[in-house]
Amino acid sequence: MPTVSDTYIENRQRVQPTHTNNYESAHGGNVVKWMDEIGAMSAMRAAGETCVTAKINGLDFKRPVPQGDTCIVESYVYAVGRTSLRTRIRAFRESPRTGERELTTESYFVFVAVDADGNPTPVPELEIAGDRCRELRDEALAAEPDEDR
Repeated sequence: MPTVSDTYIENRQRVQPTHTNNYESAHGGNVVKWMDEIGAMSAMRAAGETCVTAKINGLDFKRPVPQGDTCIVESYVYAVGRTSLRTRIRAFRESPRTGERELTTESYFVFVAVDADGNPTPVPELEIAGDRCRELRDEALAAEPDEDR
């Protein structure tokens, strides 16, 4: 049985000119793509199966990620249903020189585990083992949009 901590993934992407919009910051579509990719990896760690995006809820762009900064995406599964996995995903901008980090984007994605034929398949229960797991789950539930509850 996977734990919340087992599903935690953090990835970095340096924002290059080809990733930017007219304002020299990461194009929102690129940020969402990076979030979706890392979120799917977290879901697959929990499910042990291929996972596809079923819903994006509460996608909030709070500030831009400037060209030259690093976009850090963190993701973890905090709750599961029969075939679905609720995943908290946040993006941060980080200065490569100072390490200064600031939240830029956050969302909740729902993924569905699918079998080789593309049909929904059951996922294992998620274990809350220890303080770190409880902390991650509780933070996600507290900030989760009402429509996901």
